[in-house]
Amino acid sequence: MAGGAPASAGEPATAAPAAATATVEEQRLDRAVPQEILRRSGFDSVAGGFGRALRSADSYAEARRVVERQGSALWRRAVDRAQGRGPVRGDLSRDDDRPLYWARLAMTRELRAWEPGFALSAEARERLLAELERTSRGQDSMDFPGGGRTGGKGFKRIVLTGFDPFTLDRDIRISNPSGATALALDGTWLRTPDGGLARIETAVFPVRWADFAAGTVEETLRRRLPEADLFTTVSQGRVGRFDIERTNGAWRGGFPDNENVSRTETVPVAESSAQPQWTSTTLPYAAVVSAETGRFPVYDNTSVTEIPAGGTDQVVRPDGPTPGSTARAGGGGNYLSNEIAYRATLLRDRLGLHDTLPGGHVHTPVLEFGAGNTDPATGTVTDPGFVRNRLDIIAQVRAIVAVAAASRSAAPAMTDA
Repeated sequence: MAGGAPASAGEPATAAPAAATATVEEQRLDRAVPQEILRRSGFDSVAGGFGRALRSADSYAEARRVVERQGSALWRRAVDRAQGRGPVRGDLSRDDDRPLYWARLAMTRELRAWEPGFALSAEARERLLAELERTSRGQDSMDFPGGGRTGGKGFKRIVLTGFDPFTLDRDIRISNPSGATALALDGTWLRTPDGGLARIETAVFPVRWADFAAGTVEETLRRRLPEADLFTTVSQGRVGRFDIERTNGAWRGGFPDNENVSRTETVPVAESSAQPQWTSTTLPYAAVVSAETGRFPVYDNTSVTEIPAGGTDQVVRPDGPTPGSTARAGGGGNYLSNEIAYRATLLRDRLGLHDTLPGGHVHTPVLEFGAGNTDPATGTVTDPGFVRNRLDIIAQVRAIVAVAAASRSAAPAMTDA
């Protein structure tokens, strides 16, 4: 997310620095499973078309237009595919989020290796990469009909976010039901249990510590939360259950991200001197937990891990943090799912919306492959049980959001000023 002025188109190509090598994520692209997913979804042609368009660009401005158009087109194509629009290409089920992930990486690798016929600084290339990330993740297109809360009448506005697949070195076949949910629900309307109408706008986020430290969550949501009537960040959590995470902690626990980078530290945010150790959900968790939303049980998860005030050892607190304690894990742990919940709810509070905007984090069940297809060394990229589990999770997130939109905010007191 680098800044600075764009390079001039008139400089000789010899002034351009050497293109960067592929990232850890991009290096996984050439393995058999990603290639099969791209081929069986029809997304295997995306990177080639993008590369040809880039090579035709004769200036930074034209390259940026190519990136914006093709990044947005990839997001729209993935959303259309998930929602049953457009031609069927390949035999992977439409609800699959993995083609978007691998196609985006194929595009970023093209952009990283591209050698233009004009000078392109490392900072300018980084700006193009950031633009590609934003547009291909839907982060710049969460636009509600009629504008914000006061711009239209008769419906509620819901912001929902998901994540890329992760733990790919454990099982490269993995799909993330939160990302699949974002694709399935983007731009859709739903009828809430009280008869109301709601519109959902979504985006997905990377599983990378550095992007979060650079402010991608706040940059994306700062304009969206004041427009919204409800928001929920969504990620994959525990086996066989949904959790509404009551409390989020200001701590990174060090689990490696998709670049195999670890971070163990306080969550880095702006104005860190006024940073709370804990933030709380304002989702109507009691209503959600008591509602019939699908086949998986839904829990109000109040557990955290803390260092009590004046102490040195970590303690698990099943009923939430104690006054003055230091966070070591929120209800959703201390990985990026906890961090997006912490950042989004802290942003809500800093915008003065704590008492008026229901929002928090929903953890979905782990998306499991079907019986007989659990070994990544011998398993296939999909199976009927895998698809059924993903569709059931998507449907239940939709039902949870509908219940939350029809209910009053929980609006608990903030646990740490």
